[in-house]
Formats: sequence, C-alpha cells, structure tokens
Amino acid sequence: MVHSTTNNEKVKMFVSVIHQQIYPVSHVSPWEYEVEIDRNVVPVFQMLFNQIDRLEFDNFLRSHLPYVPYHYDKNNHTIDLRTMKLYALIHEYTDESSKRFIEELPYFR
Repeated sequence: MVHSTTNNEKVKMFVSVIHQQIYPVSHVSPWEYEVEIDRNVVPVFQMLFNQIDRLEFDNFLRSHLPYVPYHYDKNNHTIDLRTMKLYALIHEYTDESSKRFIEELPYFR
C-alpha cells in the first residue's frame, strides 16, 4: 500500500549546507541539520541552493578578470544574503540545539 501525503504534512529532512542538498533520509549523504518541515517548504531549500550555486559559478567566471576586486563583486553580497536566508530557514524548523548553534553564526546576527 502506498502512503499518500498532503503538502501540509510535516516531514523530517536532512540538510547539508556544505553540499547544498536536502535529503529525505539520513544515510544517503553527510548532513549538518535535521529539520521537520511541511513538504511545500522543500522547494524553498532547493531554490536557495540553486541560486547560491549559480552565483558561485558566476564568481568563478569573474575570478578570471583581475580588474574586478573580490570585495567589490556584487555576487558575493548576494551569496551572503542567500546564505543568511538559508540559515534562517533552517533555524525556523530545526531542534533547540541547532538553533542555539545557528544563533552564534555571523550569518545569523
């Protein structure tokens, strides 16, 4: 029997910020944060990861242009903003221990 779920059902997911992935099971790959979220929130994680990935690729291309200093590159600020949103999202749905850890990160302040 196949169990159907609604979009509002809470599911446990495992988030790897390092690998920019969200996993439905814990043993697939290393992860840093366990979250319990509505299924409709999963695409938000993937959207943020995709945006960061595209921006990092653009940064890679820009790195070959020495006349644009790294600290003046707008993409770096945009990546930081997306990373802050990602940690805020994880903070919203994770356990108390992880929340305390995230609250100490410079991205969360």
